[in-house]
Amino acid sequence: MSVEMAELQKKSGIPPIQFGEEVTGAEALLRCLILEEVEYIFGYPGGAVLPIYDSLYGSYFKHILTRHEQGAIHAADGYARATGKPGVCIATSGPGATNLVTGIATAQMDSVPLVCITGNVAQSLIGTDAFQEANITGITIPITKHSYFVRDVRELPRIVKEAFYIATTGRPGPVLIDIPKDVANAKAPFTYPDKVEIRGYRATLVPTDEEVQAFVDAIGEAKRPVILAGGGIIASRAEKELLAFAEKARIPVINTFMGLGGFPGTHELALAMSGMHGSYTANQALLNADCVIGLGARFDDRITMGRTKEFAPKARIVHVDIDPAELGKNVETAVTVAGDVKSTLAKALPIVRKCDSEAWINQLKEWQVQYPYKYKKDGNVLKPQAVIELLYSSTNGEAIVVTDVGQHQMWTAQYYKFKHPRSFISSGGLGTMGFGFPAAIGAQIGHPDRTVIAVVGDGGFQMTNQELAIVSQYNIPVKVAILNNQCLGMVRQWQELFYDNRYSQIDLTCSPDFVKLAEAYGVKGLRATTPQEAAAVWAEALRHDGPVVVDFRVAQEENVYPMVASGDTLDQMQLGDD
Repeated sequence: MSVEMAELQKKSGIPPIQFGEEVTGAEALLRCLILEEVEYIFGYPGGAVLPIYDSLYGSYFKHILTRHEQGAIHAADGYARATGKPGVCIATSGPGATNLVTGIATAQMDSVPLVCITGNVAQSLIGTDAFQEANITGITIPITKHSYFVRDVRELPRIVKEAFYIATTGRPGPVLIDIPKDVANAKAPFTYPDKVEIRGYRATLVPTDEEVQAFVDAIGEAKRPVILAGGGIIASRAEKELLAFAEKARIPVINTFMGLGGFPGTHELALAMSGMHGSYTANQALLNADCVIGLGARFDDRITMGRTKEFAPKARIVHVDIDPAELGKNVETAVTVAGDVKSTLAKALPIVRKCDSEAWINQLKEWQVQYPYKYKKDGNVLKPQAVIELLYSSTNGEAIVVTDVGQHQMWTAQYYKFKHPRSFISSGGLGTMGFGFPAAIGAQIGHPDRTVIAVVGDGGFQMTNQELAIVSQYNIPVKVAILNNQCLGMVRQWQELFYDNRYSQIDLTCSPDFVKLAEAYGVKGLRATTPQEAAAVWAEALRHDGPVVVDFRVAQEENVYPMVASGDTLDQMQLGDD
């Protein structure tokens, strides 16, 4: 046993572990999780994982019984994004495992470290179409960073060690461990490796001095530089290095959607989000920059609009990413650095020079004044943008805000100025409806002393609102803000703009009374229909020390602007009704 493991066992509340003792695979799994410092497990039991749940009985772990496996994996995802620690979930074989698939794909697209543990039928039944048998490793190969099917109980500790290592190093992502029931019941002496060595896997890429010098040289002559800061800033914990680098070099910063919070939204060099629903200034910056510095950003189609030849047409593109496969994948780059963003910026900071960019910065500030995010106010009509402004002002921008997917997601990205990393959590790459509420539960569990707000639509909330049971059961004080426009808002917007107002299957007027629904679960429910009511009920929600659901009845036909239509270029922005 290593010195680190011995020290870990001394921590208060962690049970002693005897190495060499013969234990079942299920017990070995739990010992491995203790040694990986796992505290919370999100899951749902079933036949194939009963050995694991039997070992969990009376154990050290805090297990959160969600009401659906999708709720379990989204909660684990929210926990991971909010804390930076790997999230852990458990599901049984067959339908339990397949119910994790959407959550696994969500984590893979957004580079979130998860360890997903599934049970399976005994190995003697594999391939016989046994009850609740599913080839979950085969199903999830395209959407995991790695998958394991455990054939021998003696291999289980090594596999768990590798799974956590793979999930949390390099570009983070989900790893699946599928454990047949006979392996969970089999016995072997317990061991746990001190280190991981995986042939062909380079976990951390530290750039060479030559690469860093080329990176700095490419920036040095720019007069109109701009940084495009992506989710890699947050994953690598590089927010301090980014702030110091941008301030020293005097380079304005655009956040991608996934990068929100990686650079303070209130900073003088902050240009807000770019892309389809980005700010006018951010998109103009990309169109007119002579150097675009991508830091942990994928240059995906919501930034480039799929028109990669017309993207940043005047700029040399410099790209830093820990995943070499991303370099040059979507846009043509002049300089690439395959390395961790934090270490790259740390090595570049002492040698980078101040750019001749003041005229450029002044131009950007003029655009910010001329073309801010704005909307039409209409008397006593409650506008969704006003609700987000209320959430921001009432929390001074200090809350953890978790969104579902749709119009409310974009308004949150626009009108809530995120100051800190891991304070904005949303399904970016996959766009998973139903993600927001359970992910907020995970975030709140990870940060019990922070205000956590779940901003959801009336559509997405109905996909996972059964998790109200666990916020009630454990008194998890998530504040749920439903922007209720009684329709599938983003679909309605596209049907209005691109399908001649042919509104097909977007009507949600027969949704439940969300206040009564909350109360049925023992959760406080409130409603607001005017700006005045909104301010009053939200203040009441924040005062309440438990979970609250607030039904904000907002204008149905409000659209998200600015907007760049799919297939258009960034210079074809629709600025709104004005």
